[in-house]
Amino acid sequence: MFRRKLDRGFTLVELLVVIAIIGVLVGLLLPAVQAAREAARRMSCSNNVKQIGLAMHNYHSAFNQLPTQAGGTYTVSRREYAPGQNSLELSALVGLTPFLEQQAIWEQLSNPYQVPAGLPGAGNVYSPMGPYPGRTFDKLTNGQAGPYNPFESDLQTFRCPSDPGVGLPAMGRTNYGVCLGDSIVQTNAAAVMDHKGVPHDSDTVASARASNRGFFKCQMKSDFRSVLDGLSNTIAMGEFITDLGDDDKRGRHLNGSSTRNLKSPGGALACVPFIDSERPQFWDPSAPFAANANIDNRRGYRWAWCIPIHSGIYTVLPPNRELCFTQNWHQSEGICPPSSRHQGGAHILMGDGAVKFITDSIEAGDLAGRAMVSTAAVNTDPLSAAGAASPFGLWGSLGTAASREVIDEDF
Repeated sequence: MFRRKLDRGFTLVELLVVIAIIGVLVGLLLPAVQAAREAARRMSCSNNVKQIGLAMHNYHSAFNQLPTQAGGTYTVSRREYAPGQNSLELSALVGLTPFLEQQAIWEQLSNPYQVPAGLPGAGNVYSPMGPYPGRTFDKLTNGQAGPYNPFESDLQTFRCPSDPGVGLPAMGRTNYGVCLGDSIVQTNAAAVMDHKGVPHDSDTVASARASNRGFFKCQMKSDFRSVLDGLSNTIAMGEFITDLGDDDKRGRHLNGSSTRNLKSPGGALACVPFIDSERPQFWDPSAPFAANANIDNRRGYRWAWCIPIHSGIYTVLPPNRELCFTQNWHQSEGICPPSSRHQGGAHILMGDGAVKFITDSIEAGDLAGRAMVSTAAVNTDPLSAAGAASPFGLWGSLGTAASREVIDEDF
C-alpha cells in the first residue's frame, strides 16, 4: 500500500481572511500617512513664516524701518495700462522680495519692465514698481496693457503647501499678510492720502492715526521702536487661506452692513447670521455677497496689493472666523481674520521673529458688546476711545503695538 501526500493550498475562507486583514492594515496606515504628510506641510508653512520674519528684520536693519503697507509711487495719469502706476497701493510684501532670495523679481519690479514678445501687449513698457496692483485679469490680454510678470508670479515663500489654490482668477496668490491691529477703521488703502499723493483733511488723518494700532500701519511709517508693547508681545504677520471659489466664509467676503454697522458695538459679529447652519465653515446661499466684488478679488489673490483682503490680517475675530465687510466692495473696510488649512488654528509671526500657532479658541473679549477703537460717530462704546486698551481680550492685545496691555496669559 502506498500513500500519496496531497499538496494542500489555501481555502477560500482563509484567503478572504487574509485579504480582510490586509485591508484593515491599509485602512489604519493611510490616515497615518496622510497625517504625516500634513505635518510635513505644516512644518514647511511654519518655515515660510520664519523666513518672512527674517526678511522683515533684515529689511529693518537695512533701512531702520519696516516696509510700508500701501506704499509705492503715485501719478495723475492712467494706472492700469502701460506705463501704469501703482498709486500708493503696494503691499509690504513687495519690499521684502530682495530679502527673500527673490532678487530677480525685485530687479523686474524696480526697473522698467517690457512685456516679452509673443504675449498680448508685447513691447509695452511699465514704469518702475509696476502698474496698479488691483487691475482685473482682463488686462493680461489687452493690447494696451499685457501681463506684468512680477505681480502675477506665485512666489514659493508666500505659499503655504497645505493650501491647494492655484492659477486664475488669482493674480499672484499669497497665504501671508501683515497685521494691521484690532480696528478696521481707516486702515485700508488711501487712509492718509489719495492715489495722487494728496493728503486727506486733518480729521481723516486723525481718525486714521487713532485706529491704525497694529505692527504695520497703512500708509504710515512703522519701525521697531514704535512697538512699545514689546516685539515678543506683538503680532507682525499672519497666515490665511486663499479662496477656492467654494463660498468658504474665510475666503469670500460678505457685506455685513445689512444687519448692523461694523464700527458700532457688537459690529464684529454682523455677518454671523449668514453662516450656513448645517455647514458652519461656509456661507448660506442667501447671504448678501458683495455684489461689486470681481471674481478675481477674493482672499489672498494678489500678494502685491495692499488692501487687507489680499495681504492683511486683524486681531478682531479669532482665527478661522468669517470675512465681514462694511460695503459691497472688496476695497472697503472689513474684518479679515487669520485662517489656515491646518487643523485648529493658524500660524502667526511675532515681532521678534518667533512663529506661533494660535488656536481658534484664543480668548477674544466681548465680541457681542464692544466696538473697535475709532473716532467714528457710530462708535458709542465709551471704552473704545483712542488710545484705549484693546476691547478684544488677549487676541486683540496681541495685535496692538503701543496700547500698553499686559500679556499675562499663554498663547
